[in-house]
Amino acid sequence: MDGAEFDLPGCLQRVRGGDEAAARELFRQFYPYVLAIVRAHLPARTDEEDLCQMIFVKLFSCLDQYTGNGSFAHWLARIAVNTCLNQLRHEKRRPEIRHADLGESAGRMLDQLTGDARALPDSDAEAARELVEQLLSGLAPKERLVITFLHLEERSVREVSAMTGWNPAVVKVRAFRARQKLRARFDRIEKEAKS
Repeated sequence: MDGAEFDLPGCLQRVRGGDEAAARELFRQFYPYVLAIVRAHLPARTDEEDLCQMIFVKLFSCLDQYTGNGSFAHWLARIAVNTCLNQLRHEKRRPEIRHADLGESAGRMLDQLTGDARALPDSDAEAARELVEQLLSGLAPKERLVITFLHLEERSVREVSAMTGWNPAVVKVRAFRARQKLRARFDRIEKEAKS
């Protein structure tokens, strides 16, 4: 991301001065980083390219707020995460998910998970991902975010705290509550699948 040849402080200074080439270079350097964040937190009905563009618009509009104290990547991650959270809030979420709402592959995955404890074949990775996405879609945006960071991206509580601005105790409580909700949702779907 910020390799040896990329001069981040110099690039930021040129961007603040209105240098469009520097803005393009900043975009090019950090686009993969932003895209990874967006893909991890993408609201279901939002195009990832549109969301990345929104994040970079916010970045360029508030670049003067970055003082240089601290990591630019963390500062950018907070903008990206908050943009994703705001987009999630604007989407309508269905409070319940039923077995019938699952796609064919996710339904098959649920049947495998609830049927026996054998290992899942590699070919079912997509179905497992679909099932996880369906389960996560019913969580509040902050709950979905904390579960994604802690369990899917395997970040530490400290990292999540730094990226979100939440106190570590808040991160732990939100994660605990989100896991309870996910378990309850899974149990409801499992019960419906068996009946």
